[in-house]
Amino acid sequence: MQKFLLSMVALMMAMSVNAQNYLNESSTPFTEGKWYANAGFSGLDLKYNSTTKWNFAINAKVGYLFKDNWMVLGDGMWGIYHAAPNEFRLGAGVRYYIEQNGLYLGAGARYKHAYECDDFLPNVNVGYTFFLSRVVTIEPELYFDISTKSFKDYTGFGFRVGFGIYLDKIF
Repeated sequence: MQKFLLSMVALMMAMSVNAQNYLNESSTPFTEGKWYANAGFSGLDLKYNSTTKWNFAINAKVGYLFKDNWMVLGDGMWGIYHAAPNEFRLGAGVRYYIEQNGLYLGAGARYKHAYECDDFLPNVNVGYTFFLSRVVTIEPELYFDISTKSFKDYTGFGFRVGFGIYLDKIF
């Protein structure tokens, strides 16, 4: 686990040089009118709540920058868990980019469906956008999901990594 986290930090630091070069060449990569798509994963023992021992989840997000540095998002997730039923989540949220360094802050809400367990999960997250090219990114993110069904049992936090694409036009 520690080796994995150290490898992720080293990878992020190496890619930040490329991201900073991109940010210096362009006025801002987070301009109004851009579309966003992201596929990622979370889990691999990087999420914790009292009902799961290990987990793996596949995430997908789509978004639109409706104003410079402000994005509206829709997302979905399918999770596989060791000691709990598999689950499916759908949600929406907003994200604000601090354009000087690629850091973003987000908030939203998700509906979670699992066997005999439906829940509403407000959430907050913080992440960093590393540009691998002018449109492709890798985005590590820390998140905190707050359960409205049982704060003690289902509230959780974790780490996820996604690969994003920022496009000026969809078609």
